[in-house]
Amino acid sequence: MLRISDDIAIEDWEITESFMRASGPGGQNVNKVSTAVELRFEAERSPALPDPVKSRLKRLAGRRWTKEGAIVIQCDETRSQTRNREIARQRLAALIAKALVKPKRRIATKPTYGSVKRRLAAKKARGEVKALRGKVGEE
Repeated sequence: MLRISDDIAIEDWEITESFMRASGPGGQNVNKVSTAVELRFEAERSPALPDPVKSRLKRLAGRRWTKEGAIVIQCDETRSQTRNREIARQRLAALIAKALVKPKRRIATKPTYGSVKRRLAAKKARGEVKALRGKVGEE
């Protein structure tokens, strides 16, 4: 069981882990041992997550979200399979915890009277400077 918050916990049956050989440096260990982990969480079918959280999670997951509604997280940072499992689970927990936070609704504000006056005065002064740059007429 993966505990996200006090009221949300992900059951083990919702998470599937598969192991494969990692790429990159590591000598003979890379060629012999399957240390990289691919964690798959069926988010769309999860009974633990409410619908608004699922929609925010889909937006946050980006290309890690599959067409079937699952989140796929890969980790091959360390040479240890157990450590890679822990890292992948921590990433999933952090992603879900971020989706739990409801974003604040932005309230549009009006500029103050003084700031409008200052902006218009600056525009007028700039326009006068530019007007003085013209050709001098014959007098």
